[in-house]
Amino acid sequence: MTVGSFVFMLHSHLPFYRKAGMWPFGEENLYECMSETYVPLLNAISELYEEEGIKAKLTVGITPILAEQLNDEHLKEGFIKYLDSRIEAVSKDLERYPDPKVEHSQHLKYLAKYYFDWFNHIKDSFINKYNKDLIAAFRKYQDLGCIEITTSGATHGFSPLLATDSNLNAQFKVGSDTTKRLFGKKAKGAWLPECAYRQGYEFTGKDGKKKWRPAIEVTLQNNGIEYFFTESHVIEGGNSVGNRRVVGIYGNIEYIPLPQREATGYDTFSAYWLPDAQVAVMGRNDRAGFQVWSAADGYPGDGCYREFHKKDDKSGMNYWRITSPKTDLGDKMLYDPVLAMNQVNSNSDHYTTLIYHLLNDYKKEKGKEGLLMVSFDTELYGHWWFEGIEFIKQVIRKMNNFIPEIERLTAGEYLEKHPPVDTIQIPESSWGQGGHFYVWLNHLTEWMWPIIHACEKRIINIVSKYEKVPENQLLLRALNQLARENLLLQSSDWPFLITTWQAKDYATDRFMEHVERFEKIADMIESENINDEELKKIESIDNCFSVIDYRVYLPIEEGVIPQQEAKLAPLYK
Repeated sequence: MTVGSFVFMLHSHLPFYRKAGMWPFGEENLYECMSETYVPLLNAISELYEEEGIKAKLTVGITPILAEQLNDEHLKEGFIKYLDSRIEAVSKDLERYPDPKVEHSQHLKYLAKYYFDWFNHIKDSFINKYNKDLIAAFRKYQDLGCIEITTSGATHGFSPLLATDSNLNAQFKVGSDTTKRLFGKKAKGAWLPECAYRQGYEFTGKDGKKKWRPAIEVTLQNNGIEYFFTESHVIEGGNSVGNRRVVGIYGNIEYIPLPQREATGYDTFSAYWLPDAQVAVMGRNDRAGFQVWSAADGYPGDGCYREFHKKDDKSGMNYWRITSPKTDLGDKMLYDPVLAMNQVNSNSDHYTTLIYHLLNDYKKEKGKEGLLMVSFDTELYGHWWFEGIEFIKQVIRKMNNFIPEIERLTAGEYLEKHPPVDTIQIPESSWGQGGHFYVWLNHLTEWMWPIIHACEKRIINIVSKYEKVPENQLLLRALNQLARENLLLQSSDWPFLITTWQAKDYATDRFMEHVERFEKIADMIESENINDEELKKIESIDNCFSVIDYRVYLPIEEGVIPQQEAKLAPLYK
């Protein structure tokens, strides 16, 4: 007898870092996540299955632009060099400790040996266990039924603020095709970039007639995507602030405060159909999610866990623990891996019990079994919360061995076994501040959107002249590279990093670099004077989506998306 279903979703995404700096922003960010999150996650999945016969049943979202980087030979070799540099750095710590002049130096030597072994294990896993091919490893465990892989927009473009359906469609068409090419299977599910959703709306076309722009789920359905995830407040209702949106299909920005929302009467213990297409939505369970990601009350803030922000000034190793949230960096206590693992054991016990009681209480109250879906950025586990991968592993093991009443399923398995009964209209929303679009459209970033919209229209105009693939290979390469640059400049990471001031200058530079490359290629195409050397230089840097077909940008009639699948919702109302 089961009490309900548990879906554990991990959303993996990083912007395109290839040949765009190293540190503090650039390739090293990718290498850190590979070493601390992606390789350890694969190790946990493989150990559960191969050593204990347990299928993790994780839903693992890997954005197409991240998958392209994990599959890139330059970055694979760069990752090995990064690991070698870490091993070399910690080896020097092994030589300088113990030092009688340094307090607790014996413990520092113990930690240096701990990291020396840890980095060597990651390197051995990457080279010998996975043959430097993490994509193949994820594909293997997908095919074994241990995980389900979901897709996303190609470069994590902020869907609701794109001005044309051609560009919206291109993000998900290229994204879906890339996931299928790399993982060998078409993804059923998608992570909406930034959980950003937009309803359908009426607009006035160029001909002066009123038309209907389809909701985002119509684009998803047209690309074979059957479900996506959202935040709890989107399903349950509640007030949001700072609401802003793009109204015009050709990018005329209007700032409109959306109405305050009351409680909807719906909860996240069910999946729902959306009204405009046969696409389902699942909302994150707020209570179960809060227990992990809350800065004040979540598990990762426990004083026993490794401190992310304090590093040794010579080797860069994280030798300290959080101690307490109020402890200054200079007063942090040294890290103790054994103490940290004991705390993981305690936290995973608490979490599995919490999940059981949430599902059991719902079943008792409603008289039916419910869904409990939690979704997190994958990089939280391992990279930010160093012990987080072990937490995931223990939660899966304990649920499997001790709480069989919880039905562990991937998202796709859940929907196949428990298809939605009700339909819900969700509002314009995101995971960002105020629950809307402010983080990506505000006084710091509003200058970007007219540029993005101009590029949207320009690529449609150029591509419309080449519906037939040109025999001129130089022109064909230029058209395809134009498509890549357009996708890359649309990345939601650039406005996000500007708004949060995490990497304001870096993000501004990266955005403008892609815009300049886009405009340079567009100028060459329109002038019929393509410089082969200049094009090769750009291709050598921005080489993602190697089999892209520029015709994905062929113009779509305003408010209409081409019918690429058999069953489609009506496009007009």
